[in-house]
Amino acid sequence: MFDLRSSFSSLARAAALAPAFVSALALSVAAAPDVQESNFWSAEVKAGDLPPAAERIPETPLIVDLEAKGRTPGVQGGTLNTMVTRSKDIRQMVVYGYARLAGYDENYQLQPDILLGYEVEDNRRFTLKLRPGHRWSNGDPFTSADFEYWWKDVANNPLLNTTGAPDYLRVDGELPTVSFPDETTVIYEWQSPNPSFLHSLAQAAPPFIYRPSAYLKQFHADYADPEKLAEEVDYARVKSWAALHNKLDNMYKFDNHELPTLQPWLNATSGKKIRHQFVRNPFYHRIDSNGVQLPYIDTVEMEIVAGGLVAAKTNAGESELQARGLGFRDIPILRKGESDGADYKTYLWGNGTASQIAIYPNLNVNDDQWRAVLRDKRVRQALSVAINRAGINKALYFKLAKPGGMTVLEASPFFDPELREKNAQYDPELANKLLDEAGLDQRDGYGIRKLPDGRPMELVVETAGERQEVENALQIISDDWRDVGVKLVMRPLDRDILRNRVFSGTTMASVWYGWDNGLPQIYTSPAYLAPTDQVFLSWPKWGQYHQTGGDVGEAPDMDAAKRLMDLWHAWEAAQTDEERTAAWTEMLQIHAEEVYAIGIVAGAPQPVVVSNRLRNVPEKGIWAWDPGAHFGIYRPDEFYFVDGKG
Repeated sequence: MFDLRSSFSSLARAAALAPAFVSALALSVAAAPDVQESNFWSAEVKAGDLPPAAERIPETPLIVDLEAKGRTPGVQGGTLNTMVTRSKDIRQMVVYGYARLAGYDENYQLQPDILLGYEVEDNRRFTLKLRPGHRWSNGDPFTSADFEYWWKDVANNPLLNTTGAPDYLRVDGELPTVSFPDETTVIYEWQSPNPSFLHSLAQAAPPFIYRPSAYLKQFHADYADPEKLAEEVDYARVKSWAALHNKLDNMYKFDNHELPTLQPWLNATSGKKIRHQFVRNPFYHRIDSNGVQLPYIDTVEMEIVAGGLVAAKTNAGESELQARGLGFRDIPILRKGESDGADYKTYLWGNGTASQIAIYPNLNVNDDQWRAVLRDKRVRQALSVAINRAGINKALYFKLAKPGGMTVLEASPFFDPELREKNAQYDPELANKLLDEAGLDQRDGYGIRKLPDGRPMELVVETAGERQEVENALQIISDDWRDVGVKLVMRPLDRDILRNRVFSGTTMASVWYGWDNGLPQIYTSPAYLAPTDQVFLSWPKWGQYHQTGGDVGEAPDMDAAKRLMDLWHAWEAAQTDEERTAAWTEMLQIHAEEVYAIGIVAGAPQPVVVSNRLRNVPEKGIWAWDPGAHFGIYRPDEFYFVDGKG
């Protein structure tokens, strides 16, 4: 299984750490306990195909103090079964595994993880220190050479990246200076502050600024034997070596089982299968205080099932840990399974998205009439106040969610209850008044308002067709809007088709979750509140314009949107927490006033099903994409089966 190198015993060791790193490393550099061998890999160790565990971990592993976290030390072993609904979602193992250069703890504070430590100077110079002796899952050394390869040979290679180095590394249009002083040091330096750099590395879908260079060089024209590379290109049926390299270089997609990883589990299944198996990474960098190498669980089996079957199969005991694919509507059947003697319990976690359901009017829609109508904030405000959110909360969420417009959640220091209530009260009379003032005061014989060109005001709202609660909510909203003369036409689509239609300007309005990050902290960049990304479904073309440096899309041409861009830049240039708070506060106020996205309810409980034999899964948590990586922030590598068996 492993291409172990003869240089195992002769790895160069890094110099002693500079004093500036001591505080960041206090938890990591405690004396390591004797490392226990894994039963899972014992046969390979005995056969000489794998070094002993003590030689597989870094010189300075990350030692996890479970008792300090309120958890119990575990035992290795067992197979954990879980489910996803699409073949591409095997990438959730990278999300759940949450091995990052630096990652958040459960209090959303950034901590070194893969990194031994880091030093930040004026938010301009970032010195990253690696763990001496750290290895990829195939045994290759993990050093600064892997960062150098990505920076010089991948990110800045025009054949592999036609648009150049990624946008998230540009500050005021300028890329950083990147240097590699020794095997365990990488330095990123910008002329202007880049306060979100380290935090971007902690995302659920992180930008991987390193690559397994020893593996990928065999597919790179600058390093590989030309004849062998040509054979590989032909075998893979791709057009060029660059296409082959990009196909195999899928650290987030996790679909190349030969690509070395630093995650707690590695992909052991080739190709597309109904069941994918992931096995423990023998070179993983984390151990507990008893010297047991994490992850505790040996194997994860991920089954791909139809979305409508997740709750039923979970109820039947076919998953030891399940939240993805489950929603609020599934709680009754899951609780019934418990009462009928199923071997699991159902926890109710909070939800980290800013809104459970949000409607996004497309301000960049191609239809000139609809574009003008939807850009009038009175129309957006009217559509919002016409919605009976309390009725939706009662009918769909048994009053357990929190009605209101889209804003941050209570766990954020920026939460203001007035912003949740602003333009979110149920007031059909006000809605009618606002629509009349917007010039939409003419109606047809059915009471539907007319657009300026005489067409009926039939607003087509497109959905991904994945959540029954969305369709149920839109049915209620349809009645609410009809009462004020607006006809809602619901159109379910495939998720990818929906997004492409939004990005192209075909869609009038769409439904998705609210902001992924409803829990921003002082250090969180507010970029997603400004028109910086096409993924914000209300302004896809403004986002495209920013992402492509003006090559594609449209420049923001509304004053409030321009102000959001100014405030985002102000946050990036800020030197104090007070300045960053001021930027966040005004941006949230603008969103509440302008209603760029119409939030419906927030905080609907997320069911999390946990086997009765599984330990260290928190009973209370927040199911959040960013920050949090769903299960990732709670470190599934620390979960274990009480009997060591799945």
